[in-house]
Amino acid sequence: MDEPTLLFPPDTDLDLSFTSTTTDRTFTSSSARTSLARTSSLALSFNDRLSTASAAVDIVSSTVIRRPHRSSDPNWTAIKAATNLSSDGRLHLRHLKLLRHLGSGDLGRVFLCRLRDYDGANFALKVVDKDLLNPKKLSHAETEAEILHTLDHPFLPTLYARIDVSHYTCLLIDYCPGGDLHSLLRKQPGNRLTLSAARFFAAEILVALEYLHALGVVYRDLKPENVLLREDGHVMLSDFDLCFKADVAPTFEPCTVHKPKVGSTCGCFSYNGSRSRDSRERVVAEFVAEPITAFSRSCVGTHEYLAPELVSGNGHGNGVDWWAFGVFIYELLYGTTPFKGCSKENTLRNIASPNNVRFHVAENEEVGMVEARDLIEKLLVKDPRRRLGCARGATDVKRHPFFDGIKWPLIRNYRAPEVKGLVLRRKKSDSHLSHVNSKRRRWWKRLGCALRNKGTRFDLLSNFSNNNYYCYVNDSNVRTGKFN
Repeated sequence: MDEPTLLFPPDTDLDLSFTSTTTDRTFTSSSARTSLARTSSLALSFNDRLSTASAAVDIVSSTVIRRPHRSSDPNWTAIKAATNLSSDGRLHLRHLKLLRHLGSGDLGRVFLCRLRDYDGANFALKVVDKDLLNPKKLSHAETEAEILHTLDHPFLPTLYARIDVSHYTCLLIDYCPGGDLHSLLRKQPGNRLTLSAARFFAAEILVALEYLHALGVVYRDLKPENVLLREDGHVMLSDFDLCFKADVAPTFEPCTVHKPKVGSTCGCFSYNGSRSRDSRERVVAEFVAEPITAFSRSCVGTHEYLAPELVSGNGHGNGVDWWAFGVFIYELLYGTTPFKGCSKENTLRNIASPNNVRFHVAENEEVGMVEARDLIEKLLVKDPRRRLGCARGATDVKRHPFFDGIKWPLIRNYRAPEVKGLVLRRKKSDSHLSHVNSKRRRWWKRLGCALRNKGTRFDLLSNFSNNNYYCYVNDSNVRTGKFN
């Protein structure tokens, strides 16, 4: 991706007018449906005038303490350098250099920016003009800021600083140069991904939802438009203004799981079709943290992703996220949403009807599509009490055969799949590691072939490497993903 250019001088006022519109698929309330566009203007000064013009201007700057999982992020180095040079040890708007306008949302605008005198890190700055928001949207904006402040996860954004200036709230978060997943889908043949790519993105979103639910956060806005892509191809779930929080009581529950016997092949992203013969059962304690008592009557979200209980208006809970997850996987694999009608009203009517989801089954479909359809059917159950994930959350969803073979603790280190239109950036050190790993893989592959020739079914290559993003295993037929 080309280096962004500076669109305006760094020491002059930023004065831009914009139109904030909801997307065509957004459904919030009756008032929002009748008025989908709202025009406003925003004038911000990104120099010292904001801090010296008047004592009446309220300026509150807070830099968030770095958290364990993202503490090694190089962006923190830039933040620390800027705050060390600040007279009060805080980050201010005058420290930021805006590069360009990235987009507008229902609550505000997002800019690409850098820190002055430090070009080594890019950030996204979300600017919310509180004077333009009604009380309900003000509550949504504050909810998003509070949730961002608590997040510490590789697939969720990091809040580096919150700056409140007069009636503006500015949130400094991660910048994702890969765009959003919805735009990437539009570049694919048939607007759909291969099964391996869909599994990769779905698995990472599942882990992000698991983390949010463990915090008691019901997301309520899952869709490809809100899935951003980092420079390494991994996902980052965004936009938390429609979330609501509930109580959650984490527990350890006994569960019977299948453990592969020694000698069974199990790749990074694999489907093992002979699990019953090549595995044994054992009882383990599983961590379960799902906000099963969550309840809300607010009708918010994107109409193609709304769960039946949300459409009915009788109240909903954590199950709306698992319904949306099923719609999400369906759209990745089929290029459209399962209940889409010729109009918004038709779509909502299809969702509320008792008819179950239908699939188009291709003649020469990819291996694993049967498992994918089974997972989608279990997620798109109209009754939330019977829907997969509603009782035990991601713990049950992870155990579905569609995700067989994924080493969940290592998922953040998997290599992103090669997808048309997705340009991946690699660090200089990665090229050296890739060269070293290729030699190791060849060595392990020769050793694995030698052992298999002696009658051993253990595939050393599949278990050794995390660089292949999928590895199907169906009896003795092995189909592995592309290596570097």
